[in-house]
Amino acid sequence: GYSPASPKPAVECWAVSYPQTVNCTWKPAPEPRLETYFITTYRHGMGAKENECVQPWAGASSCSISDIQMFSITPYVLNVTAVNPLGATMNLFPFIVEQIIRPDPPEDLRVSPIPGESKKLLLEWQPPSSWPFPQYFPLKYLIRYAREGANSNRTVSIGPYEQTSFILTGIRPRAVHHVQVAAKDFTDYGNYSTWSPLVSGTPWTQP
Repeated sequence: GYSPASPKPAVECWAVSYPQTVNCTWKPAPEPRLETYFITTYRHGMGAKENECVQPWAGASSCSISDIQMFSITPYVLNVTAVNPLGATMNLFPFIVEQIIRPDPPEDLRVSPIPGESKKLLLEWQPPSSWPFPQYFPLKYLIRYAREGANSNRTVSIGPYEQTSFILTGIRPRAVHHVQVAAKDFTDYGNYSTWSPLVSGTPWTQP
């Protein structure tokens, strides 16, 4: 049957700025929607006191937790309570910080020809600016590329960690190639970022 109280918000949390912050988001109720606001708190451990998960503005559908204890095996539990004139619904989201690490995608990807090399492309990029300490928590990268008109991608994972350039070899001369990069915490905790925007390039052609 139809419940008049707020539908449960679907909550997800990701540590995009590990180890500084965990960002949580939820989908507000579908329209038509009664005036709804959200109370967001979290605990670290069952008996622990409730802390505020800070929303950027009143009525936002996101909040952040910035007092993170690393490598704790005690789950955090986020409580998102949706309140409207007809009632309140509570949604609990438990998480272990290291299991929800997901960097933002790498930035400023550039794809350049290498003079004199007709079957190679130089890729260069920057770590996501939201990743606070790349020197202490290095990232590893995955590259996905495809030739224009080809119906399959190839992926290549690269090392050493923190490497922010790569030479693609053995690609077809004169062909346009589309490239994307994703990032992951080097310990393999958590998830890969989403792919960076597509950037295209063509190998060097003899003048």
